[in-house]
Amino acid sequence: MNLPELRTLLDYHYWARDRLLAAVERLPAEQFTRDVGNSFPSIRDTLVHLYGADRIWCARWEGETPHSMPDPAGFPDVAAIGRAWTGHERRMRALLDRLGEDGVAKSIEYRTMDGTPQAQVFWQMLQHLVNHGSYHRGQVTTMMRQLGQAPPTAMDLIAFYRERASGGMR
Repeated sequence: MNLPELRTLLDYHYWARDRLLAAVERLPAEQFTRDVGNSFPSIRDTLVHLYGADRIWCARWEGETPHSMPDPAGFPDVAAIGRAWTGHERRMRALLDRLGEDGVAKSIEYRTMDGTPQAQVFWQMLQHLVNHGSYHRGQVTTMMRQLGQAPPTAMDLIAFYRERASGGMR
């Protein structure tokens, strides 16, 4: 994948995040933290996991070795997650700009959180990050339905492309 395609994927990732957060903001606080028996107990925990994955992958790409995910208890509401994640988005976009066209095709060595050495081509890892986000956004959509709440507006990649083509994006 080339740099413009990766920028588009990252645009999609954050566009879908914004739609998801807007939908979750409508939930009562109790439902935001309620254990609904999913892979992560609550909607809050799932969102913090998604934000944490962004942070961890970015840190790896910058040569760091993170050892833990953010603690969901540190995020009392959707706004707290949104502020942290939006702030981190700038770091992610700056990293992509620094890597440039040549850098996105290179393999990056890193260690997993348990210290296992790995190496992968950057663009493959970014694709994984975006795909991982789609997976967990689907889980949050299901949890919202289980709670009797309206799901987010469409977050599919094709909806992103259609909105972009119509000029409806920021």
